[in-house]
Amino acid sequence: MLDRSIGEFARFVVIALVTTILGFSTGHWWLALCAGLTVYLFWILWQQNQFDRWLSNGRRGPAPTSFGVWGDISDDFYRLQRRHRKEKQKLHAMLRRVQDSTSALREGIVALEDEGNLAWWNPAAEQMLRLRPDDAGQPLVNFVRDPRFVEHMYQRVVLQKTANQEPITLPAPGDDSRILQMEVTRFGQDEALVIVRDITRLHNLEQMRRDFVANVSHELRTPLTVIAGYLETLQSSGQAPRNWDRPLAQMSEQTTRMTSLVNDLLLLARLETSERDSGRDKVSVRELMERVASEARALSGERHALTVECDEDCILTGDSGELHSAFANLALNAVKYSPDGGPIELRWYRDDRGGHYAVKDCGIGIDPVHIPRLTERFYRVDAGRSRESGGTGLGLAIVKHVLLRHSASMSVVSTPGRGSTFTLNFPAHKLTATTSA
Repeated sequence: MLDRSIGEFARFVVIALVTTILGFSTGHWWLALCAGLTVYLFWILWQQNQFDRWLSNGRRGPAPTSFGVWGDISDDFYRLQRRHRKEKQKLHAMLRRVQDSTSALREGIVALEDEGNLAWWNPAAEQMLRLRPDDAGQPLVNFVRDPRFVEHMYQRVVLQKTANQEPITLPAPGDDSRILQMEVTRFGQDEALVIVRDITRLHNLEQMRRDFVANVSHELRTPLTVIAGYLETLQSSGQAPRNWDRPLAQMSEQTTRMTSLVNDLLLLARLETSERDSGRDKVSVRELMERVASEARALSGERHALTVECDEDCILTGDSGELHSAFANLALNAVKYSPDGGPIELRWYRDDRGGHYAVKDCGIGIDPVHIPRLTERFYRVDAGRSRESGGTGLGLAIVKHVLLRHSASMSVVSTPGRGSTFTLNFPAHKLTATTSA
């Protein structure tokens, strides 16, 4: 840039000297100098005007041919224009490839701008959401009016909250027979991406499984009750042959275990089908822990040293029966899997993140590889030992569903051979101090 300025200044000096020398030959050097500088000025303005007209016409064609500093500017600008044009072509080609690839996806992709307005979508989203080309620029919530999705959009796009936000499952707009799963992801300043999946088949299979488990479990209750009644009658009558005592005892034990399994399956089915976060009972944590401790001591038969520690009594809002089931499952598991004489600690404490119910035992412990699968139905770390203890394999699955309905979570810390600590973490908005309650 400095070299160009020096060159233009040198050109100006040369014109001034030449016109001055010519002016001395005529005796009017100052008139000649003014005329030469005027011509130079008009020449510069003419080049500027040509360049400005080229810019005003949308930079069509090559830049105008000029000399001097404006010629250098025109050449540089034209080179930048060609480079920009090549980059633009590359971006367009890349955009076409992205659009072609997303058009082949079975999942719907919707791009949003300006805090929720439709910018672009692929054919799958057009089919699932029933969009039309002239819908661009309109808010997505005009087409998906489910209140849960509207709230989900508000949390993700407007408030920019991403923590603990699961995808939304809802019927397809205008077609209740199809079930869609929608997830909103924010990026950039005012942009978001919506992923739409058709999960109708999975939803129907899951509903079929739930109905089957619930119906079969319900139908098994009556025959199990009859069998248990006759077995109890035979055992208490004293008229059965002596060699029948052991078979009757084993049959009674297995009937009891089967009844527990059916009851747990029915409870799981109810937890899955009922609405989340529906409980509004006011449950005293201290009283609940004392009740659970009494049940654990009854199961232990004084074989374990069980202690209860409640740092701060609180009122926990939720379903009292479900909360009792979750608290008791952890305590009874600690009794079942701890050796005789081992200590078991039930503790409640509160911090900035909320309230925490921890059950610590000194049992066999759990290998870290098993921890992610503990809440799966019928998953057993040690199948033989679990059956000996009389477990159904559904306790932690029930705990998981109870926690989901109470916006809570569970964490597990365990070392094989040294015991485990299961902690239920409840959010602060579920807690109320006993004094204010």
